[in-house]
Amino acid sequence: GKSGIGAAELLEDMGSIPVLYDGNEKTDPAEVKSRLKEGTKAEVFIGNLPEKEIDKLSLVVLSPGVPTDLPLVLHFKEKGLKIWGEVEPAYAFGKGDVLAITGTNGKTTTTSLLGAIMEHARNSVFVVGNIGNPYTEAVEQMNEDSVTVAEISSFQLETIEHFHPKVSAILNITPDHLDRYDHQMQNYVDAKFRIIQNQTPDDAFIFWNDDPIIQRELHKYGIHGHYYPFAERKEEGTAAYVEQDKVYFTEPIAFNMEQEELALTGTHNLFNSMAAGISANLAGIRKECIREALGDFKGVEHRLEKVCRVRGVDYINDSKATNVNSCWYALQSMKTKTILILGGKDKGNDYNEIADLVKEKCTGLIYMGLHNEKLHDFFDKFGLPVADVQSMKDAVDAAYRMAKKGETVLLSPCCASFDLFKSYEDRGEQFKECVRNL
Repeated sequence: GKSGIGAAELLEDMGSIPVLYDGNEKTDPAEVKSRLKEGTKAEVFIGNLPEKEIDKLSLVVLSPGVPTDLPLVLHFKEKGLKIWGEVEPAYAFGKGDVLAITGTNGKTTTTSLLGAIMEHARNSVFVVGNIGNPYTEAVEQMNEDSVTVAEISSFQLETIEHFHPKVSAILNITPDHLDRYDHQMQNYVDAKFRIIQNQTPDDAFIFWNDDPIIQRELHKYGIHGHYYPFAERKEEGTAAYVEQDKVYFTEPIAFNMEQEELALTGTHNLFNSMAAGISANLAGIRKECIREALGDFKGVEHRLEKVCRVRGVDYINDSKATNVNSCWYALQSMKTKTILILGGKDKGNDYNEIADLVKEKCTGLIYMGLHNEKLHDFFDKFGLPVADVQSMKDAVDAAYRMAKKGETVLLSPCCASFDLFKSYEDRGEQFKECVRNL
């Protein structure tokens, strides 16, 4: 993948000889080599990594999707090899300040929004990480005045060692990826909180003050940086809040703006805007610049992205909603009755969170996946029209037949995409293409 190629090239530039290994025997080594820079000395192994090659290694860099408890990874650990993710070598060789964002939902929007604010004001800004731009690819262009805005997933946080953002944010924590964490919520929470493990009292930690899990966990970790909580209502010590339709930022430089001036709508985007605004404020960006960027932002592809209107029906692409809480926010923002397309690779989902909204907002459900039994078991009893599909074209065609004028068709799957698609981006692109072909 992109992060593996980026890490290999960076490490070679820094004097190492990289070995690329993929356990999937279908991977084409010639295709891998074609994506490396010309002259790269990297060796490529597919399917099997011989023990004699393992004996030559001094560092293992895991792609984020590789679980740390795979037999081969455990073998690496037994041999005493250092195991990092792509974030760690990028941080080791990178320059300038790092502003890092994590959380279950809103990471990409907040990272993109913060990146847009920083690009308004700074010359050397890199928006990297789980957002789709490998951190390692940006390192060679950095200088001491650079700012890196990084979206960091729980998978990436599992393998950090020295990664030390000047400003970090945990937007929220709700169940996600529990299949990766032995279906133990605490394991997922612990991974998220690793973002602050190296922070000092001179750094900043931003978080949603009303998140019960974050509040429960704060006392466990002691003070890692100065706290900057945000909330929907004014509370003691909040760095951002709403009062009488204005958003107030209280420190380090106090300013406010009308809530209706924010480019992004909905409660979840209000919180995303607050987190980005606080981060930029702490980074020394002028309040006029923050206001302008928060008012101009165009949104993120595949996140509540309006595709078009066909015969009086709006089609919304929210393919990035890969967990139940994301779908909850999407349904909450719907102003009309909705046909919901959901399904995919289940990650241990609990659909109770969206049950009331589905009953209130939905007039039909389309189950899109190879294994829809769990969806049938949970939602069929609601008495809504349902359709089973195993392709995006069939999903859009079924939605077209179900939807009435004035309603909305919402792709907000609650699930990972890997049963039918290459990625959530592929899923979203196919949705948009099929809708435009109606």
